[in-house]
Amino acid sequence: MSRYILWAIVALALGVGTVVVAPYFFSQRSGMAVGLVGRPAPVFPLRDDSGASVSLDQYRGRIVLMNLWASWCPPCRAEMPDLQRLANDYERDGLVVVGVNEGESADRARAFADSLRIRFPIWIDDGERYGRTYAAAGLPTTVLLDRSGAVALSFDGALTFEQMRTAVASVAKTH
Repeated sequence: MSRYILWAIVALALGVGTVVVAPYFFSQRSGMAVGLVGRPAPVFPLRDDSGASVSLDQYRGRIVLMNLWASWCPPCRAEMPDLQRLANDYERDGLVVVGVNEGESADRARAFADSLRIRFPIWIDDGERYGRTYAAAGLPTTVLLDRSGAVALSFDGALTFEQMRTAVASVAKTH
């Protein structure tokens, strides 16, 4: 086999590998949710980790950062403390952070949140309706809703605290 063919195969393999692996390492806007930007966020009645009925509708008039996560997801674990910090820092400005657990029991979700000292609301989406609706390419997925309840931004993958702050500031400024 000629050296040029070998280099072409290696280059092709690296290119395919980059396309497949990159979404797991870099936050990016979610394909399906981008199509929902500007539209009212789909709302599903859920239960929180204590069994109470909850819905995005209860936060109309506030900016909502909805984070889809699971306890088995290492990037979710890494991102959670920054989400709590954001919730603490921006609560007085009307921001609500909601963690939507995808597919696990309320007990498991609460134990995970307690282990990280998470105090923002934890909702249980055992049917994974939000994950399918927002076409989450993986977890975590973060969706920002403006004060009218419309989808403003969406990201697949873990965000840094600064990325969260920047996203919230852009929604607060434009909506």
